Amino acid sequence: MSVYLHAIQTWNPAQCYLQTEASELMQAQFDDKKVKRVIKHIYKQSEIEKRHTAVENFGSPDAHALFGDRGDGRWKNPQTGDRNQHYRKVSQQASVDLARKTLDAAPGFSAKDVTHIVTASCTGFYNPGPDYHIIRELGFSTRVERFHLGFMGCYAAFPALRLAHSLCRNDPQAVVMIQCMELCSLHVQLDEQNPETLVAGSLFADGAGCALVSARPPRSGEAGYDLLSLGSTLTDGGGGSMAWDIGNHGYEIVLSSYVPKILGENIRGSVLRGLQQHGWDLKDVDFWCVHPGGKAILDRIEDALNLDPDGLHIARDILRNYGNMSSATIFFLLSLGLKEIDQGPKTSAMAFGPGLTVEMAFMERKLF
Repeated sequence: MSVYLHAIQTWNPAQCYLQTEASELMQAQFDDKKVKRVIKHIYKQSEIEKRHTAVENFGSPDAHALFGDRGDGRWKNPQTGDRNQHYRKVSQQASVDLARKTLDAAPGFSAKDVTHIVTASCTGFYNPGPDYHIIRELGFSTRVERFHLGFMGCYAAFPALRLAHSLCRNDPQAVVMIQCMELCSLHVQLDEQNPETLVAGSLFADGAGCALVSARPPRSGEAGYDLLSLGSTLTDGGGGSMAWDIGNHGYEIVLSSYVPKILGENIRGSVLRGLQQHGWDLKDVDFWCVHPGGKAILDRIEDALNLDPDGLHIARDILRNYGNMSSATIFFLLSLGLKEIDQGPKTSAMAFGPGLTVEMAFMERKLF
């Protein structure tokens, strides 16, 4: 039985900074000239042009601003609870709006058809959460089953898809809404002693993605993905290279400079094993839907898989225009991939996260 991913929709906060602006703002937070030079270099080499943020005004004189001016031109360093409250304030309405937008993009489906909601985030938590507000405000059945996948990082959309895939195979009447909401900018760290936080500050951004998964084929003339299989792999030697932890001043990331190297050494074997399940080879893949964790990661994967110079052009476009939006990012890639459906169906999607974990999905994009 086939299971389909369709009605893919995305969201970003209205506030947007050019990467050059973000670099100048960050440099202004430090006195050390060496740190300023490092920040300038990191931001310039990121291949990111702009990013969205749920923080309306860094350095605002408003006493209630999250990263407000502390009185000397520097930003306050918010406590974790304050950051989480901002997540709640923004995500509660944004999640409802995105869910409504997704249903509007799915002719033949109504709020009453949804049987399950799967949410994911590693940048904020509260309960009742976004799933509750979606149900109440959009008129879903109060018997909708709800699941939340927390603190998984950039790959969380894939376990969500795997769960949805299983639910729909077990019950052909199931309709699963998946939503990933990530407000990474709420966890900006101002720690000149930890270069990893400076790198993270140059990469991560805010966004959300949402879609429906069901055994119902999309209507005639609609585009979507036939979900064939999903899998997970733990790389060798990557356990301490990428990690999240909760600190007193937000969530703290471990992002080793060795991550691209480790992925480059492991990705080919992982992908080949997945492709062989479907009788595919590397040359058969029409769309490489690769999470843009950063320029160096994309470069390493491109080399490891011997891809054409434009083989990851969609991933690079997303990185350039949005940055790394953690688990939400893959929906942006999948949505853009449907606009190039004439380039061929076979799709290999992947994302990476703490562990160091590689999550993969193999799909066929189709115009039904």
